Amino acid sequence: MNITAADVNKLRQMTGAGMMDCKKALQESEGDFEQAVDYLRKKGQKVASKRADREANEGFVIAKTTDDKGFGAVVMVSCETDFVGKNDDFIKFSKDLLELGINNKLTETSALLPLKVGPLTVEEKLNELLGKTGEKMQVAAFESIEAPIVFAYNHHGNRLATIIGFNKKDVKGIEELGREIAMQVAAMNPVSIDKDDVDQKIIDHEIEIGKEQARLEGKPEELLEKISIGKLNKFFKENTLMNQDFIKDNKKTVGQYVIEHDKDLKVTAFKRLQLGA
Repeated sequence: MNITAADVNKLRQMTGAGMMDCKKALQESEGDFEQAVDYLRKKGQKVASKRADREANEGFVIAKTTDDKGFGAVVMVSCETDFVGKNDDFIKFSKDLLELGINNKLTETSALLPLKVGPLTVEEKLNELLGKTGEKMQVAAFESIEAPIVFAYNHHGNRLATIIGFNKKDVKGIEELGREIAMQVAAMNPVSIDKDDVDQKIIDHEIEIGKEQARLEGKPEELLEKISIGKLNKFFKENTLMNQDFIKDNKKTVGQYVIEHDKDLKVTAFKRLQLGA
């Protein structure tokens, strides 16, 4: 069958794929445009498997809450280059995914893939975009929080975003507080809400590091345990949200700032996604 330059250009306009790829797709599908599009999507899947070892540290991260602030989510879609990460189609796709996740109140990344974005599933749309760009891309993460009130923060450039939930919404100044603590999570990257939430493996690891540091400093063996506990408390101070110095007023901790607003106010959960982290 004779494939004309106009046919190739039409398919290229439809898909954004390269000229030679479009010509090959039309030849393989005997001029059927729908089959040619399917062929390109299948080609995208093959490219994806070949590029599994490529780094995808660029992309787009965005967070949002529902209008009533009872549910919030953050999504990170990754790609290989900054050029693709700033592409309008890629950004729109990322925002569409976030809306899809929020509208369906999803709780995990894998639940997004079979859902539809327009006529295609998320997985099919990823392969379509891959066919256009030739780059590995993936839904790297999707996180959500359901709480009486949730806040979202998007850092400039959309490489980092956070969401944070609280147990009470009828608190004076909660809007400002919520935004500030969401920014705190973005800036200071805590490992947990409070000391009691830190994974025991992390605690054991920090104690061992503290002991070894003290040993190398020549401290007596019988004091190593006590010294390591002191270092662990410093770790808690720097790495747990409630015990960190509040970035807007380092004379108080985040926990003290929260209690100033309401003694019963608590953070129920937070999520933080960052490209390349």
